[in-house]
Amino acid sequence: MKANRIMGLQLLLSIVLIVGFSSCSKKSNSKNTSRATGWNMDSRKGSSKKKQEAGPGLVFVEGGTFTMGKVQDDVMHDWNNSPTQQHVQSFYMDETEVTNSMYLDYLDWLKSVYPPTEEIYKNIYEGASPDTLVWRNRLGYNETMTNNYLRHPSYADYPVVGVNWIQATEFSNWRTQRVNEALLEKSGYLKKNAKTLDVTAESNFDTETYLNSPTSAYGGNEDIVLKGGKGARKSPKAGKDGTVTEPKNVYAQRSSGILLPEYRLPTEAEWEYAAAADVGQREYNIYKGQKKYPWSGGYTRSGKRQSQGDQLANFKQGNGDYGGIAGWSDDGADITNEVKKYPANDFGLYDMAGNVAEWVQDVYRPIIDNEANDFNYFRGNQYTKNKIGADGKVEIVTKDNMKYDTLSNGRIIARNFPGQIAQVPVDEQETYLRQNFDKSDNINYRDGDKQSTRYYDFGDSESDDEKGKSDKVMYNSPRHNVTTDSLGKMVRKYDKSSKRTTLINDESRVYKGGSWRDRAYWLDPAQRRYFPQDMATDYIGFRCAMSRVGPKADKKRSARN
Repeated sequence: MKANRIMGLQLLLSIVLIVGFSSCSKKSNSKNTSRATGWNMDSRKGSSKKKQEAGPGLVFVEGGTFTMGKVQDDVMHDWNNSPTQQHVQSFYMDETEVTNSMYLDYLDWLKSVYPPTEEIYKNIYEGASPDTLVWRNRLGYNETMTNNYLRHPSYADYPVVGVNWIQATEFSNWRTQRVNEALLEKSGYLKKNAKTLDVTAESNFDTETYLNSPTSAYGGNEDIVLKGGKGARKSPKAGKDGTVTEPKNVYAQRSSGILLPEYRLPTEAEWEYAAAADVGQREYNIYKGQKKYPWSGGYTRSGKRQSQGDQLANFKQGNGDYGGIAGWSDDGADITNEVKKYPANDFGLYDMAGNVAEWVQDVYRPIIDNEANDFNYFRGNQYTKNKIGADGKVEIVTKDNMKYDTLSNGRIIARNFPGQIAQVPVDEQETYLRQNFDKSDNINYRDGDKQSTRYYDFGDSESDDEKGKSDKVMYNSPRHNVTTDSLGKMVRKYDKSSKRTTLINDESRVYKGGSWRDRAYWLDPAQRRYFPQDMATDYIGFRCAMSRVGPKADKKRSARN
């Protein structure tokens, strides 16, 4: 009887231990098992979690809610930045503006890959080059800047200027390709040093091409586009029936976690949020006080003991005063200045006020329509999709079907390059019965489309295209025309109509921040101005941003201030 009792206790103890071990086993294996199917997952197929690494030159900006607008004074009476509550997701932003040195890397790459000496590529390098003539003034001598600012090593770390919005966007795209190309090379998916030794106009890297059609990357050169990454160069094994099958997922994918999202211009909301850096005013879960500039306080001079009285940004301080008197310069510069010469804001970003104003992504409209959206606000969406050829595969751009644009000022620029996937606007196949958007071009949504004009008649049968050709539009701006004659020479025609009522149109882009040419009024991050996207100045530069994927922040914030 006693023996049976002991055996029963042993059996009960064994059951408890088995259940305990099995539950522990389930917990420890949950990361390697699908929560949907219970199947084991191979981490090489993307099941393992990976944190996004900051791209070269970028600083992390944790997103949140903020008051967009809120300008203290509106001496210009533009009434274009009334306060609205907005929320932006976490993102990354360049620590400094893009410098001359960084932009020259881009130009050198273009010149080596698309030689301007070849007729078919002659417009690519010239179209990407900054306009150095922006320094000229009818009553000023600035030829030294015209000839030296971009290329002289003394200005290598100064912000690039003379770059229009389109050029800034193209630089951002180029930067995306070069960074992802280096990441794939590091992971063993691309031949080492191919990015410099084997690159040509017909054989170069594009991220979307690699993801959608890996065998088309680098012109389909299998000696450059490798399979399997590091440590995966094993020969395929034969099955029981002797059939040899190639391994699956031999190329890097989005699920691999290697590739970064695209570099791009920041949206206006992102730029303003990052520049204001209200996080420096936070106490617990509230912002205490209101910042007029990217730094704390209501003055442009430093209050710290070691630098007391020094200007915290580079800007015009008065009529004929761009940098103080000799021997006692107020801001240390008369034109632009070397990046990182002034203190960073609370996000670690430099020169968010002064030095140069900066392009952002948005198309300009006088109103921020927070009734339509208050999350990641952006005006300028033009949705496209990959073009599918007659063979059912994505169509790759070649040197024979590259697209060029002639800008309003007559400048010719390339809009796509060999090796990229051709794009077309989304159509009814994507928009039919969709609630969140119904067409490709959404620039004029609720502010510029025919429904938003005072001329709109609900019984009007006139199409958007026909309405746009008439003068009964909300933004009736000048329409200059550039054509070519029978000899191939450019004919530039000015719009001399007296019926034009505004300079705002779909090509007007927002730029933010003050510059070396501006008074302190424009240093307020909430100020907003606009300029044609195909024109450049000596006071507008840019910096890049990148969206963050995954959690809002890497670690949970404490409640302490």
